Amino acid sequence: MGSYRGYAGCILHIDLSKNKIKKIQLPKAGVRRYIGGTGLAAKILYENLEPRINPLGPKNVLIFATGPLTGTLWPSSGRMVIVGKSPLTNIWGESHVGGFFGPELKYAGYDLVVVKGRSNKPEYVWIDDDIVEIRSAEELWEKNTHETFAILREEDQGIQAAVIGQAGEKLVRFASIVVSPTNIAGRTGLGAIMGSKNLKAVVVRGSKGIEVADGGKFLELCAKAHERTVNSPHASQMAKFGTPLLVGYKAEVGELVSKNHQTGIFDEADKLKSDTLHEKYYVKTRACFSCSMMCKKVYKIDHGPYAGTICGGPEYETLMAFGTNCLNSDFGSILKCNFLSNQYGMDTISLGCTIAWLMECYERGLVKKKDCDGLDLSWGNHEAIVELVHRIARREGIGDLLAEGSYRAARRMRRGTSKYVMTVKKLEISGQDGRAHRSMGLAHATAARGADHLRSLTIVDQAETEENAAKRYGKDKLPKIMDPFGEKYKEYAIKITEDAYAIRDTLLVCFYHVVWGPRFWFEDFAEILPPLTGVDEFGNVAELMKIAERIVMLKRVFNLREGLARKDDTLPRRFTHEPMPSGPAKGQVVNLKPMLRDYYRIRGLDPGSGYPLRKVLQRLRMNEVIPQLARLGKLAS
Repeated sequence: MGSYRGYAGCILHIDLSKNKIKKIQLPKAGVRRYIGGTGLAAKILYENLEPRINPLGPKNVLIFATGPLTGTLWPSSGRMVIVGKSPLTNIWGESHVGGFFGPELKYAGYDLVVVKGRSNKPEYVWIDDDIVEIRSAEELWEKNTHETFAILREEDQGIQAAVIGQAGEKLVRFASIVVSPTNIAGRTGLGAIMGSKNLKAVVVRGSKGIEVADGGKFLELCAKAHERTVNSPHASQMAKFGTPLLVGYKAEVGELVSKNHQTGIFDEADKLKSDTLHEKYYVKTRACFSCSMMCKKVYKIDHGPYAGTICGGPEYETLMAFGTNCLNSDFGSILKCNFLSNQYGMDTISLGCTIAWLMECYERGLVKKKDCDGLDLSWGNHEAIVELVHRIARREGIGDLLAEGSYRAARRMRRGTSKYVMTVKKLEISGQDGRAHRSMGLAHATAARGADHLRSLTIVDQAETEENAAKRYGKDKLPKIMDPFGEKYKEYAIKITEDAYAIRDTLLVCFYHVVWGPRFWFEDFAEILPPLTGVDEFGNVAELMKIAERIVMLKRVFNLREGLARKDDTLPRRFTHEPMPSGPAKGQVVNLKPMLRDYYRIRGLDPGSGYPLRKVLQRLRMNEVIPQLARLGKLAS
């Protein structure tokens, strides 16, 4: 990498079909334009993936990527991103994970690992600094994730690993990649890509360090950043309760997703609030690498049918997916579902929301008990929910259909069940509702990977101060931008936040350090990057904003190449035509059309088609994508 610091300086390419391993130098040009992490991974995936390939075929590419901050002393720098073409959505697939795997990969000397091809038999990749081997995984196949970690660590207790369970092996379309019992790359089914490649695990052990350009200045800024985190009231709440604290807040504002997104009110929410969980079930706290927020909680059930269940989590989204969205207040069953999901390796959001969809179809008489292996799928039947988790992971009975995700399952089942599928771009919607939180309606509709709550979630219209709102979005947009039930100026909130998160995901730091807690933003990243990397350009906020725009645009171009169009930037009819039935948001619907038009305008897209404008691509120095878009008829003049 020459004069660049903060990087390992190497990309590891692994071709499982040819059993070949190749190391190439991290390209300076790519770093200048995309920095690292999600940005550089998007560039590599776009350039190396043939359009319209089967995501479960050997031509798909799976990329494990770190960023320049990964493995440093900056707060929450234990992050890594995994990308590929999603088996669930057939478009851009992306999932982030904390823990210790990302830093270990950099310490071994690699910024990214790019995997392609397919092995004829189960294998895993062993990385020990400069030693890289493709080894047999015959004894690991059909093992759950916990068993796999135990076997791998019999050889070396110091390793970190990214593994799949039986769900990934059986190509469950929302299979996850697990890096520890509490750290899961869940969304978009990237675990199924590993399964399709007969790749059971990527194991890494590293002993190298990371050079920084100006050690004194870098350490000074890191110390201040940790102090800022520790002193943040929001961070202290996360340290005590973790993300379950959102249950109480969402209940208060009428956005506690319930009954397959029918409502934002759950009458038994008190049983799942963070203070209840902390008082009755809390065991201990865990933290990711270099994180002083420490949001990971471990709970244990001592009584009832799930007594003895102990595991990390569940996060708010899991409490929503197996709990409120299924009208289930039995925390023991939710913890059990979380535990099983992590063992089998499945995304709890898509899994729980697919079950909620089936429950609504059952309530409406569209499916019968005989269609569901004799299970009673009445709302709140936690025994049936737990049983479905087993059957989906193993693809047994009705589980084989549900393992396809709610969108595909409904298309096969028919009977009018598609009406109750709550997905965007085939990805099950997370625990937010644009009827109560208008900006989330736009965020879900426009996100590259589908119904996404992590790439552009803004709290400006729910929990922001006027001072911060004015600083980030302009005083002229107040108070309308802060109205949770209004569409005005939400395009600015989503566009600016989406750009900020693109930089976050490219440097690779935690979501909660940007949206919550210390609230690091463009100016903070512009301050830390030059002493880390030695690249003065990265100290320019305007340059970082341009890089962010480039990353967001490239993901959209990727999806356009895969066949998406303006019609796919939408929401289920429930959100746009069914008023919220009760609570603070009663009577509200999402008026998406004006928000979408204005978002296209400021994002540099044609308002009519949603296609990128040529002049915007030229401004972003993305000339290389113009000919292909022109051939596809998806370039706006």
